[in-house]
Amino acid sequence: MNTIESISPILSVADMQRSLGFYVDLLGFENAEWCNDTFTGVSRDGCSILLRQDDDPAPSRIYISLENARAVHDELKPKGVTIVMGPTDKGHALEITIEDPDGNLIRIGSEPEK
Repeated sequence: MNTIESISPILSVADMQRSLGFYVDLLGFENAEWCNDTFTGVSRDGCSILLRQDDDPAPSRIYISLENARAVHDELKPKGVTIVMGPTDKGHALEITIEDPDGNLIRIGSEPEK
C-alpha cells in the first residue's frame, strides 16, 4: 500500500477573499501559489487546509494540535476572532474553539495544564 503523505480537510466557504483574510491575515497561514478564485489551500507549519467556494456552504469541524492553546487564545482574542469556547482543560487536552466567517469550527488543543 502507498504511504499517506498528508491528509487535509476541505472546508466549504461562501466568500474566498473573506476566508483568505481570516486564515492568512488572522491565523497566519500562507495561501497556495496554485490558488484560483474558487479553490485554494492554506498552510502553516507543514499542515494544510483546503478551501472550496460553495454557494451553500455547510459548516465543518477540524482539530488542530499545537504547543500552547492558551497562548493562541490570547493572540487571537484581540484580533476579533470569534471564540466559541475559551481555554478549557478537558483532562486529555487544553482546548479552545474558534469559528471562521462561514461557521466552520476549529478546535485547537494542546497538552493539559498541570
